[in-house]
Amino acid sequence: MAVAGTAKDHRDTWRVAMVIPLRGPAGLFGPSCEAIAELATRELNAEGGVLGREVELEIVDGGARPSVVAARLHELIQAGRVDAVSGWHISSVRNALAPVVADRVPYAYTSLYEGGERRPGIFCCGETPQLQIAPGLAWLRDNVGARSWFIVGDDYVWPRESGAAVRTFAHELGLRIAGEAYVELGGDVADLVTKAEVSGCDGVLMLLVGQDAVEFNRQFARRGLHERMLRFSPLMEENMLLASGLAATVNLFVAAAYFRSLVNADAMDLLSRYVSLHGADAPALNNAAESCYEGLHTLAALARRAGTARVPDLNAAIDGFAYHGPRGTIEFHGQQAAQHVHLAVADGYDFTVITRL
Repeated sequence: MAVAGTAKDHRDTWRVAMVIPLRGPAGLFGPSCEAIAELATRELNAEGGVLGREVELEIVDGGARPSVVAARLHELIQAGRVDAVSGWHISSVRNALAPVVADRVPYAYTSLYEGGERRPGIFCCGETPQLQIAPGLAWLRDNVGARSWFIVGDDYVWPRESGAAVRTFAHELGLRIAGEAYVELGGDVADLVTKAEVSGCDGVLMLLVGQDAVEFNRQFARRGLHERMLRFSPLMEENMLLASGLAATVNLFVAAAYFRSLVNADAMDLLSRYVSLHGADAPALNNAAESCYEGLHTLAALARRAGTARVPDLNAAIDGFAYHGPRGTIEFHGQQAAQHVHLAVADGYDFTVITRL
């Protein structure tokens, strides 16, 4: 990917720091994120780049400690090596990056998250609990009869704040929260499985990242819990299904704005272009990776709308901004993207999309 260049090179290019996890529980998303970002970059450059400047990527490991990621971004911005920031990474990393990028470069944050981000210059492309978890719980109540839930999650801002939102949703939907338990990122999930097992719940709401969710799925299935209770997750993708194993994905429901198996022209066209570039054995195209595609196209389309890539002008142009992509039409209300969310059920190593929520 991109390396440091001369000042003239910098004026001729538009460099984006793609912050994606290359280690840790979310590290299994990294290859897919990097592969789709390459496709998006090629497409943007074929269309003339961003404001006439060729797009280049600087891959930054978002799986490191948040303070380490922030220090790396500060170094890149201070040296004039990046003009924007994007990528899939957890909310703890976003919170560490926010003061580093503030008023300096635009930041398209692509991951699903807890919602509520209002700091200027941060444009949130991902799903939020109100549009992703709440309607999923309502559908599972009405169609599967799941009324009692146990929440498991990693112990950081997205699971904690999403869990708090779910308690509100439960009151509104007439559901019972049987309990909740959290574990540090990369920690032992065995206690979470035990607590869910004895809770008497109908279903487990999983707010676990990457490999932590994989380990939970494996232990859940080894105890036979998949035969008597369902799981529902807003963060589960094809790499995680493969790593979990066939027996561990039974009765597993997922809500997301994108699935590789979506049968519509926009999603199928993206998959075709992705496979044409990287081959049939490419890293699995999934929701986390596809969000990186959305982030790059958000930055490019917003810059075209504003006629500049200056942060104050992008802030002024974001409300009501819309574009069409693999997820369909995306419209920003303030700094938050609104998009259609789908409910799917795991079918082996892929997803069968059931309905649009």
